Amino acid sequence: MSQTLDPSNIVMLGVGFWGPKVLLSAVELGLFTELGKGPLDAETLRTRLKVHPRSALDFFDSLVALGMLERKDGRYSNTPETAHFLDRTKPDYIGGLLEMLNHRLYGFWGSLTEGLRTGEPQNEVKFGVGDIFEILYSDPGRLKLFLQAMTGLTMGTAMAMARKFPWKEHKRFFDVGCAQGCVPVQVALANPHISGGGYDLPVVGPIFQEYLKRFDLESRLEFRSGNFFEDPLPDADVLSMGRILHDWDLEKKLALLGKAYAALPKGGALIVYESLIDDDRRTNVAGLLMSLNMLIETRGGFDFTGADCTGWMKKVGFQKTWVEHLHGPDSMAVGIK
Repeated sequence: MSQTLDPSNIVMLGVGFWGPKVLLSAVELGLFTELGKGPLDAETLRTRLKVHPRSALDFFDSLVALGMLERKDGRYSNTPETAHFLDRTKPDYIGGLLEMLNHRLYGFWGSLTEGLRTGEPQNEVKFGVGDIFEILYSDPGRLKLFLQAMTGLTMGTAMAMARKFPWKEHKRFFDVGCAQGCVPVQVALANPHISGGGYDLPVVGPIFQEYLKRFDLESRLEFRSGNFFEDPLPDADVLSMGRILHDWDLEKKLALLGKAYAALPKGGALIVYESLIDDDRRTNVAGLLMSLNMLIETRGGFDFTGADCTGWMKKVGFQKTWVEHLHGPDSMAVGIK
């Protein structure tokens, strides 16, 4: 029987980190930004990036094979996607997230086995340096890059939410933990009757306002600052929380859901958008791996299924709930008060 079995899938999964690390190193070296100035031959590109000649060609051609670069007549250039998202000079640069993955998470994930055995974070907390939120929010430049990356990752989800939720039944909306403001902007663009804005820590305010100016929505959207555990949530008939609940243990998840329920009027809605794990816990790999990432990064955070989330919503008082797919691995769980 062993002659009919093929181990190639096992092997490819085992070496699966090779390709991502090539991409992360390319971002770190500024390769896509350099090619944003125009196509280059291998030797010129190698010289500008200060890469040793031994493996430069393998490095560049690996990126071609991975679909991250194009090569024509011996000259390398960005693909449309890498030109748009990985050139540091472009407004939609999402490399801030990849830089964080490279500098922080890539190494921390090397201690996954220890985390599985101990249940303890394997990031800076392990060394007494601080937690992920202190690190991200302590440097305005790094924070801006990270929030820009969140916009890139959330854009498809935000656009789907702007179409799929029954906005015509509501008027005022705030995204709690809004980052740069991608979700309220997309909801407002698709639904001219909606006003509201974003809610986040004060340091996020200037980044939100800068992003908002691109869309001529200052008359309809605003930034509210606060700590969602300590301060009142904004007045609105729709609140949303995206990639927020998974940062916390069940007690704090329930506290945030309960706080949202208390803040909403009767008939108001809470939208939780995440990479919700499928109820059978078999197919949404992104959600399951993100939950393992919460083990690496937080003291009690974990991702969850749509059934989990709607069950918690009902526990804190929401009367009607449903789950709907949005974009890619992301879905929304909705609760109506």
